[in-house]
Amino acid sequence: MAPDLARTNMFLGIMAAVSLLQAISIIGILVAGALVVRRVLRLMTVIEQQHVAPTVKRVNAILDDVKEVTSTVREDAGRVDRVIDWLLERVGTHRHVSQSPENRPM
Repeated sequence: MAPDLARTNMFLGIMAAVSLLQAISIIGILVAGALVVRRVLRLMTVIEQQHVAPTVKRVNAILDDVKEVTSTVREDAGRVDRVIDWLLERVGTHRHVSQSPENRPM
């Protein structure tokens, strides 16, 4: 009895065709993925240019204003502290002079 290779060759041909279809589908998926990645990167660039960059610019301007106001308040608080210290020193000196024994009422 001679082995029948026709069926074996047919199954090998089917497996080769399926493997070829799998390879083509994997290559198609990779190409589609690359196209999607390229589009997403382009979209991210557009979003950054149109939305993120102006927002960052506005936030930096606000932070600069806050920095300027904080600096002004810090300077004014220093002046107020110096005035209060001067007043307390003057009141303490005046109080000391007015409570000396020669200035006390008898």
